[in-house]
Amino acid sequence: MTEKPVDQQNDLRQPQLKLDAPLRMMETAFLASTASLIWFINFYFPLGPLLRIFFPVPIALVYLRWGKRAAWMGAVTSGLLLSVLMGPIRSLLFVMPFAFMGVLLGAAWYRRVPWIVSISLGAVLGTLGVFFRLWLLSLLSGEDLWVYVINQVTEIVEWIFLRLGILASPSTSLINSGAIALIIFNNFLYLFIVHIAAWLLLDRLGNPIPRPPRWVQVLMDYE
Repeated sequence: MTEKPVDQQNDLRQPQLKLDAPLRMMETAFLASTASLIWFINFYFPLGPLLRIFFPVPIALVYLRWGKRAAWMGAVTSGLLLSVLMGPIRSLLFVMPFAFMGVLLGAAWYRRVPWIVSISLGAVLGTLGVFFRLWLLSLLSGEDLWVYVINQVTEIVEWIFLRLGILASPSTSLINSGAIALIIFNNFLYLFIVHIAAWLLLDRLGNPIPRPPRWVQVLMDYE
């Protein structure tokens, strides 16, 4: 069998590249708009945690389909679109952490890392996002919003102490540690639910993510 000349092989590859480029651009723009629309709808018409679960998923899907560069373009595009629709401050609250989280999860799922790794990395980024939000909103409002978090955690810790029959008052360090632990736990739980939603959804879209631990599959009765 004779090999085709190099020029002929290049001619065969060029049409495929020409077809991929507009498709990549179209899907990236569509999924970035989808991420922005989910945030926009949830901001003005909150439906509880339902839409929040899908905040990072469209950007992660861009990564799975078209790679790192397209995912970053999708994250930037969604931020710019929300900046036009809602203003730069609310746009920043989406970009950090949810747009960045989409890129992170897409990279983790593309490399087929275990759930515990991708969930942990996402929880760290989500925790940083909470502190970024508190810092930004405190800066804009002129009030220390961390105080409100501490007050809520203080009530929870005092209730626990009361139930356990502990008469001592919780220390400041314990309250701060409890607040940070609660934020980390909430983000860990959020990322776990995001993984379950993405696992069920992206399987049907032809872009599966790594398989969950066996106990999750048994619990969900999913094979």
